[in-house]
Amino acid sequence: MNANYPKLIRVGAGLSLIAALLAFFVRAAEAQAPAPRRLSLGDAARLAAAQTAAVQSAAARVQEAQARVTQSRSALLPQLSAVPNWTSHTVNSASFGFNFPTAPGQPPLLDPNGQIIGPVKLWDLRGQASQSLIDIGATERVRAARAGVVAAGADVATAAEQAATVAAAAYIRELRSETTLQARVADSTLASDLLSIARDQLTAGVGVALDVTRAQSQLANARAQLIAARNDRDRSQLDLRRALNLPLDTPVELTDSLNSVTPPDAINEQTAIDIAVRTRPDIRAADAQLAAAQQQLAAIRATRLPTVGLFGNDGANGIGFNHLLNTYTYGVQVTWPAFEGGRREGQQQEQEAVARDIDIRRRDLRQQVAVDVRGAMLDIASAREQVDAARERQRLAELEVQQARDRFRAGVAGNADVITALAGLNASRTGLIDALAAYQTARISLARAEGTVSQLR
Repeated sequence: MNANYPKLIRVGAGLSLIAALLAFFVRAAEAQAPAPRRLSLGDAARLAAAQTAAVQSAAARVQEAQARVTQSRSALLPQLSAVPNWTSHTVNSASFGFNFPTAPGQPPLLDPNGQIIGPVKLWDLRGQASQSLIDIGATERVRAARAGVVAAGADVATAAEQAATVAAAAYIRELRSETTLQARVADSTLASDLLSIARDQLTAGVGVALDVTRAQSQLANARAQLIAARNDRDRSQLDLRRALNLPLDTPVELTDSLNSVTPPDAINEQTAIDIAVRTRPDIRAADAQLAAAQQQLAAIRATRLPTVGLFGNDGANGIGFNHLLNTYTYGVQVTWPAFEGGRREGQQQEQEAVARDIDIRRRDLRQQVAVDVRGAMLDIASAREQVDAARERQRLAELEVQQARDRFRAGVAGNADVITALAGLNASRTGLIDALAAYQTARISLARAEGTVSQLR
């Protein structure tokens, strides 16, 4: 028996133990790894519409607008304040401008050149209250602030639709990169098979070294394209997670396929335009912004009207806490701004220009809707035809590769025809992927034109 045999047994047992531990830790890591998040195209659009930073920022602006409503409403509510104070002051008697009369021959009561009187120390413990009775301007400002809340809410819907569009486009790019990677893997498999045939024929003495070199070159080119496709897939995954506002390490599984060419619901062009005008959030946001601007203009015009309010204060004052006397003031005040140096007119002209600008952009947006819808429908029809043509082209390219490979395998011809056919197949696969991606992108464009990206299935 070999003297090293027990030692070898111990080494083998140790390696087996290490392998078992490694396998255990691998299984434990796989068990702890989070399950991939399964997402369809519609899921991705709705997820982005709910949680991206732009949507959250728009929601925060709604809260800002709601806070402005509270601020504006405060002018119509009672105002209460406590004003306790203690003062100590002196007075120069010459600042009075007069003196008190005295008997003839008696010196003046106050020095004609002035003298310091005081210090006078005074406590004043007072409360103040006011209440607006009629203030149309403040009422209009509250209405303008509420219209601002509606406009801010419409902006949230606009931001959500934009986020959904970006996420849907990222989803399609991810599908395209995955499909491209699969195509490049298939190209590499064919190139590897071609190289095996060339080597077998060279070994059998029925082939030439040039065929092997050509096959090696073809395989190297296929591998380079495979590396580029893998990198593009990884980058598109990062872009998709970023568009969905997910952690970059979150595993995501796409449930849709780029090959699912589902025609949209059959509707005519005018119906699609009408749907877009009713549902597009950017149009609703423009309408809300115009209403808010017009309400703000009404609030500015209302500032020329008089206001009526109650005011009063009540408290005790005196030189000490043991000598406090109660005093009060109350009344009704009417304020009517007569002339403010053109300030109100300038504000009104500025707000009128703001409203005109919003209205111009709103009408232009309504006209753009028809262009968006018609363009998207044209793109869908064209892309569907391109998909059919690209599939036929790929079918013929695959047939050409098969026929050329059969001729090469039979030794009737070299592999130059096979390599040429492989290049054509590569191009046809890429063309089909591009056509499918263009079709899916056109679907998203139509949904964006109609304002229904978040409703994609």
